[in-house]
Amino acid sequence: MADFAPVVFVVPGEPVGKGRPRIGKVGQHARMFTPQKTANYEGLVAMAAQEALAGRPLIVGPVLMELHMFHPVPRSWSKKRQAMALAGEVMPTVKCDADNCLKAVCDALNGVVWRDDTQVVNVFLAKRYAENPRVEVKVVPLQAEGAQR
Repeated sequence: MADFAPVVFVVPGEPVGKGRPRIGKVGQHARMFTPQKTANYEGLVAMAAQEALAGRPLIVGPVLMELHMFHPVPRSWSKKRQAMALAGEVMPTVKCDADNCLKAVCDALNGVVWRDDTQVVNVFLAKRYAENPRVEVKVVPLQAEGAQR
């Protein structure tokens, strides 16, 4: 029987986008590597997901992914503007880019929640301000394991 229960977890701290690969030199050879900040964040996402899974097997079919990114309100803003931001009247058009954060979370969940992020077929993503910066993730399986092609 397929498990259609969503996997829900929270990644604490400011959202972090996937950094561009960097090129380093090892001897006479150039080598690509992931920036340390990205690697650290992907590790944090994977840990939060593993805790939420609690031994559940990998999802093998298509999934819907919800990502709610909560950015800190700038302390330099007036009290009025901060209140407007927390009420959702001012939207965060700040780094990290929504698509880069989505990419970091998806890559971190490979081999943890699903086999590969190609299984993500629907995405809902929102950026807001909050007093407690975090990323809330929800992964919903969309079909039974035997129903895929």
